[in-house]
Amino acid sequence: MKALGNHIIVEFYNCDKGILNDVDLITKIMNEASLMSGATVVGSHFHTYSPHGVSGVVIIAESHLSVHTWPEYGYAAVDIFTCGNTINNDIAFAHLKEGFKAQNTSTMEMKRGQLHDIKGDLKHKVETEMA
Repeated sequence: MKALGNHIIVEFYNCDKGILNDVDLITKIMNEASLMSGATVVGSHFHTYSPHGVSGVVIIAESHLSVHTWPEYGYAAVDIFTCGNTINNDIAFAHLKEGFKAQNTSTMEMKRGQLHDIKGDLKHKVETEMA
């Protein structure tokens, strides 16, 4: 099935609680995962909540990686959303699992922008965008 993007929804369980509350370390881990996967990092932004938790996103030329943490539960929710076929999502996933020291994981993968469902003349759209 041809699609514009690949979206992996990741649940990281039983993570290191200290890591999940360290905005600087999470920023480093998320940016490293992006670069190691072959993505082009455009920028990133992370926020620390009070009394605990971090949310953030790494914007990549190919889409984004995002994270939301609940240190009190040892849980992190991560999205790895990439477009094209040059990114190795498995490398990003493995680095995040190791970086967060996750003991258990669950993933769901879906194709985004399934081309057979997009209406209109795709050839015309591509030619117009290239002009």
